[in-house]
Amino acid sequence: MSWWERRVVPRLVEASLSSPEVAERRALVCAELTGSVLELGFGSGLNIGHYPLGVRRVDAVEPSDLAWDLSAQRRARARVPIERVGLDGQRLDADEATYDAVLSTFTLCTIPDVDRALAEVRRVLRPGGSLHFLEHGLAPDPRVQTWQRRLEPVQRRVAGGCHLTRDVPVVLAEAGLVPTGLEQGYLPGPSLVRPFTYCSAGRARKQAV
Repeated sequence: MSWWERRVVPRLVEASLSSPEVAERRALVCAELTGSVLELGFGSGLNIGHYPLGVRRVDAVEPSDLAWDLSAQRRARARVPIERVGLDGQRLDADEATYDAVLSTFTLCTIPDVDRALAEVRRVLRPGGSLHFLEHGLAPDPRVQTWQRRLEPVQRRVAGGCHLTRDVPVVLAEAGLVPTGLEQGYLPGPSLVRPFTYCSAGRARKQAV
């Protein structure tokens, strides 16, 4: 991990993803979490205030020490115990069927091997469990897609490996996680930023083998 990724990217992520508009969507995605939850890409803890009463504990996977430090005050105020259990979503240190739910917000875009990470999500989810997700990715508009492809190499360098062109529902379905209650659309803002703001939110059920 470079100096830029260690010291700058976590602060950029917190600043860009802490708006009221994003917070509203975080709340919707977290609303039905229950039991034991694994949060991929915990970051600076921007979801903590949205955990519902049904959540008993949260295990956090977060590669950045700075992001974890930035979350300290939020964790101290949290109603539920939160423990950092890993650094890499592609290799989860948990037994099969450990969690009632997995939470991922603006995380799948940065994981190098997203298919492997989602296979791990399926493995650690209990039968009937679901992935709660809020992710940005490939837009439906051809002109926006063109700009996403042009900008992606730069985005990956400055934003910790972030991809702009991952088709979130397709990636989930291919991993055996069936999206339900899917909502998609651009975050509020000028058309100039649309390559970065097309979001997919909802839940994905673990499909029976």
